Amino acid sequence: MASSKEYLDFILEQLSELEEITYKTMMGEYIFYYRGKIIGGIYDDRFLVKPVKSAIACIPNAKYELPYDGAKKMLLVDDVDNKEFLTSLFNSMYNELPAPKPKKKK
Repeated sequence: MASSKEYLDFILEQLSELEEITYKTMMGEYIFYYRGKIIGGIYDDRFLVKPVKSAIACIPNAKYELPYDGAKKMLLVDDVDNKEFLTSLFNSMYNELPAPKPKKKK
């Protein structure tokens, strides 16, 4: 099941305090980037983030869920109504996220 544009718009509004939030559409789902690093995404209208140590500390009781078959488990963010929490979560996660892979030259 693809995620809805309405849920995407809602999450983008909740992240509006952050600069450099971008996303890419992939097979009906949305991958989120924060300052160029992949941080999570929307899968089946669920907001999931990478399970780095700071995210686990911010959401200690989070459920681990698969974004899609064959993927690594991610943390489900239940508190999507709290802008301050999401801003804090993304800022705390940033330094732990891997740098983007360099693009291959053709």
